Amino acid sequence: MTEIFFVLTVIYAAYVIYSVVKDQKPAKVIDDSAPAMMSVTQGIKPLIPEKPMAQPIEKPVMKTTKMATKTGLKNPETGEIATSYTNYRFTKRWIKDALVAEGLLEKVYKNNELTPDIELTIKSAISQLENRARYQA
Repeated sequence: MTEIFFVLTVIYAAYVIYSVVKDQKPAKVIDDSAPAMMSVTQGIKPLIPEKPMAQPIEKPVMKTTKMATKTGLKNPETGEIATSYTNYRFTKRWIKDALVAEGLLEKVYKNNELTPDIELTIKSAISQLENRARYQA
């Protein structure tokens, strides 16, 4: 039974390959009228303006000495700046520990302990942590 299925599969694959090759159209051959068209187009002048168009004046770019400041929370111990901390599940560990150390949360919550009420408490605690000078980036 397996041999029959294999033979039928090979025959079907050969049929598909044959039909794909058969349907391909040959590349277009340049016909003999091409030299005639070239002689007609040689008498036409391209449209080129006689006087060059005025180039727009580019204003010089002023370099600023200020570096782009990153917004986010800064770890006071290592100086690391965390820019993405809106979702408590993916927040860095040091931010969770800082929330507890500052007294804004009572403990570091596990992912299965998060409820809508706790998440509101966490969001308000993070906003309070952002306002503390020690953690501002």
